[in-house]
Amino acid sequence: MAPKKAPAPSLLDYPRPSVAVDTAVLTVADGALRVLLVRRGEEHHHGDWALPGTFLRERERLADAVLRSLREKAGISGWVPRQLHVFDDPERDDRGWVLSVAHVDVVPEAALEDALKSDGVRLASVSGEPQLIAELPYGHAEIVAKAAEWIRAAYAEAPDPRALLEEPFTLKDLRDLHEIVAGRSLMRDTFRRFMEPQLVGTGQMSDGTRGRPSRLWRRSG
Repeated sequence: MAPKKAPAPSLLDYPRPSVAVDTAVLTVADGALRVLLVRRGEEHHHGDWALPGTFLRERERLADAVLRSLREKAGISGWVPRQLHVFDDPERDDRGWVLSVAHVDVVPEAALEDALKSDGVRLASVSGEPQLIAELPYGHAEIVAKAAEWIRAAYAEAPDPRALLEEPFTLKDLRDLHEIVAGRSLMRDTFRRFMEPQLVGTGQMSDGTRGRPSRLWRRSG
């Protein structure tokens, strides 16, 4: 009699990681590119600063988990972060094998005003507080670095694509913002030649309270 074949393995027979979502909410405040952090209330890493995040619940969509974590951990709602990157290093989380589907959003500082009233929510400078960022748990420093890389690439291609500036604005206002995001100085004439074709003039001038009156612009489209 021929030996019986072993049954084909089921998907349940393979080890599976836990799945988490973590979100880097970026803004520009006090002259720096900043990321929103929350103080952990859970037992693990209790009291440490971290990105708002959560584990995915059974049959929960990633986008729903992101919105839930922002609402419950940071008191933020009304925004829709986009997927940034999947972080899958098996050693990234000291609780075990956890994949993080990282998300990113860029919001004006004013949109975070209510959230920042909580002692458990703060903004940290992406490049100005290196020790704090480096000590974030669960590999969050790598997520912050990836988010900063993403926003800098976006701002290198278009004028304020995430609408951090209120319209209308001057070219100097726009360049100041882009320099903060880029983390370096930008050549004035080169910046103007690249960005001006992507702007729409309002036909108005600034009031001159901050230097000479200058033309006012809006983002095209």
